[in-house]
Amino acid sequence: MVPMVSRAVKVKPATSPAGNKRSGGFTLLELLLVLALAAIMMVLVPMKVSSALPGTQLKSAARELAAGLRYARTHALISREESTLVLDTEKRNFRVSGRNRVYSIPASVDIDMLTAESETRGDHVGGIRFFPDGGSTGGRITVSHGERGFGVDVDWLTGKVRILDVEPEG
Repeated sequence: MVPMVSRAVKVKPATSPAGNKRSGGFTLLELLLVLALAAIMMVLVPMKVSSALPGTQLKSAARELAAGLRYARTHALISREESTLVLDTEKRNFRVSGRNRVYSIPASVDIDMLTAESETRGDHVGGIRFFPDGGSTGGRITVSHGERGFGVDVDWLTGKVRILDVEPEG
């Protein structure tokens, strides 16, 4: 085994070129540079976030519609009675059987619905109905913005709800 030897080491304080001791603070120039960079970031970051907002609203709308459809299916299975999601494309909202709440869809999102003729209620209102056995009338709700779109599909046989990437109709 090697014996350990301890040794004291002297550290010299930092000095400036003029030989004066320097403190550990920042210069005024360094502080102004950091403030300028922070100001630039405060201007640029919100611009990036706002340009991504329509895509976020689009995905959120698709997820909210899918959640509403899944709730309607679950409600039909548990309560043993039919349950419906009713969508109004003109007023940009939907509601689900068993809930009093009206869900709104952002104005930046385009909506289109394909459903069974028996579930249409005028030009702008339609629904997707779920049955106690798990089946449904089926259909698709498409939400889009610009070049991006999502289809919220409901299988008529199983009532399964899926969100798919789709190309918006031109």
